[in-house]
Amino acid sequence: MISSVICIILLIHASKSETQTNHCKEMLQGYLTGQLSSALGSYQIEALKREFKGFADTMEKSMKEFKEQMKSDLKNGSGVDPKIGAVYIRWGKKSCPSTAQLVHSGYVGGSYFTHTGAAVDPLCLPRNPEWGKYKDAVEQWRGYVYGSEYETDYIPLASVHNHNVPCAVCLLRDKTTTTVFPARKSCFRGWRLEYHGYLMAGYHGHKAGTMYTCIDKNPDTVVGGHADHNGYLFYPVESRCGSLNCPPYVEGRELTCAVCSAP
Repeated sequence: MISSVICIILLIHASKSETQTNHCKEMLQGYLTGQLSSALGSYQIEALKREFKGFADTMEKSMKEFKEQMKSDLKNGSGVDPKIGAVYIRWGKKSCPSTAQLVHSGYVGGSYFTHTGAAVDPLCLPRNPEWGKYKDAVEQWRGYVYGSEYETDYIPLASVHNHNVPCAVCLLRDKTTTTVFPARKSCFRGWRLEYHGYLMAGYHGHKAGTMYTCIDKNPDTVVGGHADHNGYLFYPVESRCGSLNCPPYVEGRELTCAVCSAP
């Protein structure tokens, strides 16, 4: 009976700090010694102490192994609730940084750059789409999703001009939120950098609306996707002075961006 009570109490304290666990052990030992001293001889009490110490040491060793296993599981992404964490999209890359787990790698899609009824947000489309009910015919009364291209025939990122844009969905198991800081290459205090790059959006004279998007500073391209087919287009974004304060901003200078995470 006593051993059962000890097991329960130690397990309750398993998630506590090591200091609390040691304190619990001392309390239990003192309690048992005091309660049994009137009923047992000194020899039996010493035997009980030794037995309890051996039991407590075994439990302590088991808990240390359990904690190390939990740390390993957290690092490797196994045995952890997938609802715990934060997700972000790494635009312009096929992979995630070492700080994150890859959920899937895909292609950036969106509306055509001249469509007045365009959806403004880009999509990270998977490489293995699944279908419901469908008809293989282009209908007029539909929304459309096209591929995407870099429009960077000048600084920055001139080498990827007209190439199709990949993306990666990344999971952070040790963080709860992510955000994009425009005009930054680094994060503010208390935030961790996931990646940084250049702020991009659609051309200001096109009909379709777009969203500001942070494209990685070392962008990848989709194999075989270098033809000029247009679609959802990414142009560098530069600052314009007037209602925007200059300094600190500079007329015509391309803007950077940083994707950062926090607990």
